[in-house]
Amino acid sequence: MRVLVTGGAGFIGSYIVRALASGGHEPVVLDALLPSAHGPAGAASAVDLPPGVRLTVADVRDRDAVARALSGIDAVCHQAAMVGLGKDFADAPEYVGCNDLGTAVLLGEMAAAGVRALVLAGSMVVYGEGRYDCPAHGPVRPGPRAVADLEAGRFEPLCPVCGAELVPGLVTEEAAGDPRNVYAATKLAQEHLASAWARATGGRALSLRYHNVYGPGMPRDTPYAGVASFFRSALARGEAPRVFEDGCQRRDFVHVRDVASANAAALSDLEERGPGTFDAYNTGSGTPHTIGEMARALSAAHGGPEPVVTGEYRLGDVRHVTADSRRLREELGWKPETDFAAGMREFATAPLRSAR
Repeated sequence: MRVLVTGGAGFIGSYIVRALASGGHEPVVLDALLPSAHGPAGAASAVDLPPGVRLTVADVRDRDAVARALSGIDAVCHQAAMVGLGKDFADAPEYVGCNDLGTAVLLGEMAAAGVRALVLAGSMVVYGEGRYDCPAHGPVRPGPRAVADLEAGRFEPLCPVCGAELVPGLVTEEAAGDPRNVYAATKLAQEHLASAWARATGGRALSLRYHNVYGPGMPRDTPYAGVASFFRSALARGEAPRVFEDGCQRRDFVHVRDVASANAAALSDLEERGPGTFDAYNTGSGTPHTIGEMARALSAAHGGPEPVVTGEYRLGDVRHVTADSRRLREELGWKPETDFAAGMREFATAPLRSAR
């Protein structure tokens, strides 16, 4: 199968390209080589792709370039996106442009080219806060945390009915979307676009809702990366990782190689699906850890310095969100291979890619 991987020179995309190539597919890459992910000027010479993989340097919003890249393509893995919370709300137009307009352009050109198979890089951020249970009221969905509570160091969401402390659990794909920052809103919009495209064209689409992806080759020293990159970048500079809130936020850290294998499994599964279908799958390790645990594991494996818990917070961050990835395991036959301890030991000393 010839597969176009948008963002295929990036952190996750390049692993997907290698996984597809090793699985007998023919990956083709479209990537804008943005400096925020690839260093100054997005140097093409620094791109690490398997020999023979065709690279088109272009923005996914460029209709002509996308149309050319889709020639002879059987399926698309759409990874191109701006990620993370960014610096402030002034980034909103760029996020919406890259993530949503870019996806719309890609889907429009896929419709014109007759390409009918799509694997979308989704995200767990579409859920907002994860699953919570109140001892008295059962499953509840707390609203956004109040600034006054965050300023006072009260980080845990409370039951919206009685104000009791809640017990966090694993969120399933049936949970309603509740995006709480611009990035999250754009990722949910991408899924709606993909679903509309599938219905209109008879296409087949899957969204893999990535949880906190980490691994060798993450971009360093950029505000557009995830918390694992922030901590690893600090250690590379000889600085202590700075842990926001109290470090007890729960996340699911999944290795990038496992995410790549999930994409390969999703592509194979698409061939068995009927036309006009869209579905989403949580893509996580299945084993929650706190952000503080992750920071301590990285620092220990790197040889220090120890993390610093700051009590600071970012509006738009959620407290706990961890995946139930059973459907992906059961329906697509996928399972993660890298456990948390081994993955953090590798990541603590692995090279990162330079960014702006």
